[in-house]
Amino acid sequence: MNLPEALYYAVQSRQLDRLAIEQRGIAGYTLMQRAGAAAFSLLRTRWPSARRLTVVCGPGNNGGDGYVVARLAAEAGLKPLVLALGDAARLRGDAQLARAAMEQAGVTVRPFGADALHGSEVIVDALFGTGLEREVTDEWRRAIEAVNATRDAVVLAIDIPSGLHADSGRVLGAAVKAHVTISFIGLKTGLFTGRGRDYCGDIAFDDLEVPADLYDEIQPAARRISERSLAGVLPRRRRSTHKGDAGHVAVIGGAAGMAGAARLAGEAAGRAGAGLVTLVTDPTHAAYLSLARPELLTHALADGTSLPAALRRATVLAIGPGLGQERWARDVLVRALDCPQPKVVDADALNLLAAEPLQRNDWILTPHPGEAARLLGASAAEVQAQRFDALRALLDRYGGVCVLKGAGTLVGKAGSPDVWLCDAGNPGMASGGMGDVLTGIVAALLAQHVDPFAAARLGVWLHATAADDAARQDGEIGLLASDLLPFVRRRLNHLSAHVR
Repeated sequence: MNLPEALYYAVQSRQLDRLAIEQRGIAGYTLMQRAGAAAFSLLRTRWPSARRLTVVCGPGNNGGDGYVVARLAAEAGLKPLVLALGDAARLRGDAQLARAAMEQAGVTVRPFGADALHGSEVIVDALFGTGLEREVTDEWRRAIEAVNATRDAVVLAIDIPSGLHADSGRVLGAAVKAHVTISFIGLKTGLFTGRGRDYCGDIAFDDLEVPADLYDEIQPAARRISERSLAGVLPRRRRSTHKGDAGHVAVIGGAAGMAGAARLAGEAAGRAGAGLVTLVTDPTHAAYLSLARPELLTHALADGTSLPAALRRATVLAIGPGLGQERWARDVLVRALDCPQPKVVDADALNLLAAEPLQRNDWILTPHPGEAARLLGASAAEVQAQRFDALRALLDRYGGVCVLKGAGTLVGKAGSPDVWLCDAGNPGMASGGMGDVLTGIVAALLAQHVDPFAAARLGVWLHATAADDAARQDGEIGLLASDLLPFVRRRLNHLSAHVR
């Protein structure tokens, strides 16, 4: 299923609901009926032979959606079991109407009991919606844990898996592990970042027939990076293009014992279209780094004093792969940052930067959560708990463009409200050298005159989709960073073929 690009915070999603009701005259109960119908239709499509359906409902509108699903199931000839948590006397408004309509259709409600889940083929999670902010405790937590422990059932989550924070994707004590999640009106940011990817399963979407121009009223919290969103970012090459037109990337890194990181970044830059690539590296291995990839130039750098001369012809600098944090690295980084070329800064260069923060606009920073934590003086857990806030803090403190890597990589630019999220990629990318490959790709795109913000978005997308292509071919386990390179080239050429 094709998903929209726009992603929203929970408060924005509620604003969209309110606008649909108050400005466009769509009754809240009508939206609830449509949500339940969309969920039931998806359930029947995904699991057409399922007969034993259990709907677990909370006391709010999310529970109301569940009651609609149960009513429709009964009308279709199924015998749904409905289990409710919370005080039924507190049920109000549209959810109360939905429960009454369900009971009128002959469906009764039982108090939740874990034993009742046994024998279910499909469990519909309608416990909590997007408004949950507190930790899940007591009977609510026990219910979620019971759903997750029901091994023979598949789980359909309505709007968001219960217990998952709608904005950040963090788990609020416990969260339902869904096989499929269907989200309504606006996709929530938490479905795609933090732990969201672990809990949502496949994601489906239904706009509940709200008018398309309604979305013009609210600026999305973020947008998903898609091939369509990248149309026109990469310039089309003229027939007369020569290597100088495609730029010259200098990869600065590869301290003694860490030559592989610099080589990976350099080869990735070449595969992503840079006209020339030079590895500016430690003298102990400079002579042999290009033996296996002779297209790479090398420059042995004993200390930082000769760095400006080594970079005279470079158009873009990629600083950090295998750089280390010793005296050589510190000297080289200081002098590299004094150079006028645009820069991609990663790995140990970020760790050194954390010790002496600077703010500038000519760089793209590409931290993983641990590096981001050091840059912010926080913990990696704090970064992961609030990834959007962490991205904004990095941009405020350091400027330029920032790529906050991880599941649901985020890309932002200082001074811009726009945030882009990459939902491609897979767990096989949790292996050494992946960040070095990304650094080389982004540097190569900069060298080809792509705007820095666009180069970061395109580079992240190329990196992640190439990893998905490689995983489809041979599986996720054992995926190496160098396995991505032929797929990066293929993806980039496919995108270039559609440039007009």
